[in-house]
Amino acid sequence: MTGMIETLVRLVRFTLLLLAVLVSASAAPAAPLVGQYLDKIAPGDLVPGADSFGAIRSDVPVVPALEGGKEIGWVFLTSDFVPTTGYSGKPIHILAGLSNAAVITGVRLMKHSEPIVLVGIPEAKIKAVTEKYAGLDLNKDAAGEDSGHDLDIVSGATVTIMVIDDSIRRAGIKVSKALGLGGFHAESTTAGGPVAQKVVDREYDERQDWQTLAGDGSLRHFSLDVATINKDFAALGDQRTDKNAEPGPEGDAYIDLWVGLASQPSIGRSLLGDSEYENLKKMLKEGDEAILIAGSGRWSFKGSGYVRGGIFDRIQVIQDDVSHRFRDREHRRVVRVAAEGAPAFGEADLFIVPAKSGFDAAEPWRLQMLVQRAVGPIEKVFLTYELGYDLPDRYLRTVTPAPQAAPAAPQADAAAAAPTNVAGDDGAAEIRNALWKRIWQTKRVEIVILSLALVFLTGIFFFQTFATKNERIFDIIRTSFLVFTLVFVGWYANAQLSVVNILAVASALFSDFRWETFLMDPLIFLLWFAVAAALLFWARGAYCGWLCPFGALQELTNKIARALKVPQVTLPWGLHERLWPVKYVIFLGLFGLSLYSLALAEHYAEVEPFKTAIILKFARPLPFVLFALACLAPGLFIERFYCRYVCPLGAGLAIPARLHMFRWLKRYRECGNPCQTCAHECPVQAIHPTGEINPNECISCLHCQVLYQSADRCPVVIGKIKKRQRFEAQTGLAPSGSGQPGVTYRPKARAETTPAQ
Repeated sequence: MTGMIETLVRLVRFTLLLLAVLVSASAAPAAPLVGQYLDKIAPGDLVPGADSFGAIRSDVPVVPALEGGKEIGWVFLTSDFVPTTGYSGKPIHILAGLSNAAVITGVRLMKHSEPIVLVGIPEAKIKAVTEKYAGLDLNKDAAGEDSGHDLDIVSGATVTIMVIDDSIRRAGIKVSKALGLGGFHAESTTAGGPVAQKVVDREYDERQDWQTLAGDGSLRHFSLDVATINKDFAALGDQRTDKNAEPGPEGDAYIDLWVGLASQPSIGRSLLGDSEYENLKKMLKEGDEAILIAGSGRWSFKGSGYVRGGIFDRIQVIQDDVSHRFRDREHRRVVRVAAEGAPAFGEADLFIVPAKSGFDAAEPWRLQMLVQRAVGPIEKVFLTYELGYDLPDRYLRTVTPAPQAAPAAPQADAAAAAPTNVAGDDGAAEIRNALWKRIWQTKRVEIVILSLALVFLTGIFFFQTFATKNERIFDIIRTSFLVFTLVFVGWYANAQLSVVNILAVASALFSDFRWETFLMDPLIFLLWFAVAAALLFWARGAYCGWLCPFGALQELTNKIARALKVPQVTLPWGLHERLWPVKYVIFLGLFGLSLYSLALAEHYAEVEPFKTAIILKFARPLPFVLFALACLAPGLFIERFYCRYVCPLGAGLAIPARLHMFRWLKRYRECGNPCQTCAHECPVQAIHPTGEINPNECISCLHCQVLYQSADRCPVVIGKIKKRQRFEAQTGLAPSGSGQPGVTYRPKARAETTPAQ
């Protein structure tokens, strides 16, 4: 006992020491990442004419591009400046060149973890979009003028492209400001003193009518008719847009939008009325701003995305390097615009811009609108329009900040200038956290459905004796659950786990582990959480036998084959036992390869046909489809052939599964000697001829538990029933009826659990 306590104390001490090391490591300033990618690209690809790179600056993580030793431009990595992450939860690393005039000269996508290839989008197409940013004038872009570059959305990768666009623009503006390029000049002092700055005047609170608000710029208007929107889509050069052209009359308003800053008391009270404006004030936190958007055209600025996932994907506010896309919790419907003379609107809503976004209502900003048009069953093309907003001077007042004390020592400046992520660790973490929370909100319906399914499956395992009492009913339940797993978990939600997930987690543990990275796909996270818990109780079978979409596909196709009288093959035990290790060899090979290069291991992980059969539903180039079919074909004759002998994911789960603490599957002392019924009927031959169940190979289908209670097929149960009937006959007691066909009998003889392996 004393030894156990001492061991526990040592374990606690080691854990605390490890946590201290991790905390101290995370507290250290992050070094700029740009240096990791410079040797992978020629300088001239980013800044035309450059023949070499200079040293990374100590104050700003940028690299001068040199021609003959003379600086002609700058190179930066977007992830050094903005913490925005993609759908994968990881940053998209993009190198960009910048001229001294603050014009993007070249862009290259260096590294990403986006699942764009899972939906059949060639990576070359994404790279081509990023390279089109060459020529973007950041001076005009920051001012809201026509910069000559439109958002080029790739259908099926909308989130990825928006993240790329946001990263390049925001990071480019940050670099231009930091270096004072082009029209970006940091003016922090005037004649040695603080600069006077404009702020929103919260005291000005005069009630005004609609005509006055619209006339002086308090409200800004954007209008686009049907003829223009059709013309703009036609200008994209995609002839498919004509098939879905907006019908006439051509003079009808397609977009008719009004925008105003409702958090300014005079504007807000005029538009909302006294009571509604007071309600708005209660909603706003310190530093928050509110924008009223009202529209009456055919185009809805809300769309339907916010209903499904709580995100208003058609509008966003942009101000210099700040961009904010609204969520449903930042939105409130306006029943009626109260300003005298206001027209009738089809929709009017208030949107809250939180203070943490960095938005300054006293400075110019713009509302970006995204318009889409379907050109195929799932493919769309996009256009963007912008409406600039500049708060009139009469709503502003000038203030002079109090002078700040000078730094106590030069070291303070040096520390502040340390090369680190310009966005700041706190800001990066906040944005990452906000991103995964938004994604969970977006998929809350799927999360609830999957959670209920996991609870149901847990009930089956905990009460498996009751669940397997009636063979016919249990077969219906299991088949229905497999259909759910294939259709909903796999084909609909694309929540197919992969050996790549295991390799990625292992890689993250040895690098920059962040929980929020693994929270970016809620269904995958929930499944992994369930798998981790199930490994302690039921080994790997809970996932492999019930929750794996590809496993479900194999079993369901085998059921169909059996129904069509396809002959089934049972491999000799010796051969079967020697084929088991193949999947472990594959897994260990991929794991070893991942230690050298995760990207290379992910490439060879195509040995899993999951992406082809489940994620892409066989909509993939012919070689991949043929390989997936080749994995499924043997399963028509040998149930779950791929699971048994090839699947590296199953092998990866089986290794830690050996540590599971419980043995739930009941066995009789007679199992294996002499009875071989369960061993012969096990669908994956996971039961040894001697009667033991191999937990590393068992898929927890519970068929052996059905047999364990069967009054028709289990010799032990049959023998117990006959013994009871003889006893009743000899004693003159009424027959129990337990020997009737189809009636389950649960003997009271000692049942043994499977011994530890």
